[in-house]
Amino acid sequence: MVRPLMLHRQGWIEVICGCMFSGKTEELIRRVRTALIAKQKVQLFNSKIDTRYGLDSITSHNQTKVAALCVKSSGEILPLVEKDTQVVAIDEINFFDKGIVDVCTTLANNGKRVIVAGLDLDYRAEPFEVTAALLAKAEYITKNQAVCTRCGNPASFTQRISKDKKRIVVGTTDAYQARCRRCFKKPRT
Repeated sequence: MVRPLMLHRQGWIEVICGCMFSGKTEELIRRVRTALIAKQKVQLFNSKIDTRYGLDSITSHNQTKVAALCVKSSGEILPLVEKDTQVVAIDEINFFDKGIVDVCTTLANNGKRVIVAGLDLDYRAEPFEVTAALLAKAEYITKNQAVCTRCGNPASFTQRISKDKKRIVVGTTDAYQARCRRCFKKPRT
């Protein structure tokens, strides 16, 4: 007996990662806009830690902007995702607690397309644990590169130029530069 082909709503995880100024948020916004053109229902989330460009949007460094809900923790996301939402986008994934991995996995298992963007490495070139875990679970991975501010080569590292020692310091060109492997200087611990 031949069984009829059954189409099931399939979810998945897409990770857009790279160093500062590599266009991660811009790529996330591009994918969201494509989903909106396809008349898909999209919900966007950002961390309340990211206060650089306001709290009601996801904004790239070149000021491309889309409305988003800002949340304090990963636990706030699932209750806010509406049943008919097809695409969930989360920016600055590296700002979230480790529960974000389970949130993204649950959403994908429930048939949602999950698009996340964030740093893969911190200013010491150490992996962000949540990004690393999502890279391992993702179906699709995009690693962006920036341009090294010192030599112009492709850059994969984020050089902190401020003196702050905390792991997460929100900033832009006032605190960070994109650097290639040769120009990156790992800070002393």
